[in-house]
Amino acid sequence: MKYFTNCKTAEELKKEYRTLAKQLHPDLGGDTEEFKIMQNDYEIMWERLKNIHTNSKGETYTKETTETPQEFINIINVLTSLQDIEVEICGSWIWVSGNTKEHKEILKDLKFRYAHKKQAWYYHTEPYKKKSKRELTLDEIRELFGSQKYNAKDEKELALHC
Repeated sequence: MKYFTNCKTAEELKKEYRTLAKQLHPDLGGDTEEFKIMQNDYEIMWERLKNIHTNSKGETYTKETTETPQEFINIINVLTSLQDIEVEICGSWIWVSGNTKEHKEILKDLKFRYAHKKQAWYYHTEPYKKKSKRELTLDEIRELFGSQKYNAKDEKELALHC
């Protein structure tokens, strides 16, 4: 296995996939065959790590996941082609903000939902059960699950320099 050897949880795996996708994606100047190898490695590692999670404090816990590796791969591949958006991975959630109005139908097709109070779209496959009636802000979600942001503009600039 060439990629993802240091990933120990599903969240680390997703973050690393996103980082590698922006480097290796053919639409961003990467090699098609290398991208396919990376995707295959992701699918293998996903089967190993899909139920191992971590929170922002670095604590690891086990929770059964129904998401397939192909679902995440498809979403990331579509998101890399959208302009003027910011993609953020918070734990096993994907948040999209920025100029999303022109991409509304695409996000709906990807099964994203809009969080009006947070002014962002989110994707999560598991049913989420709130522990209290209090609604978390996006900053509180970032603090709870950790966060890694990606900007399409930054990705295009990275692809030009590679």
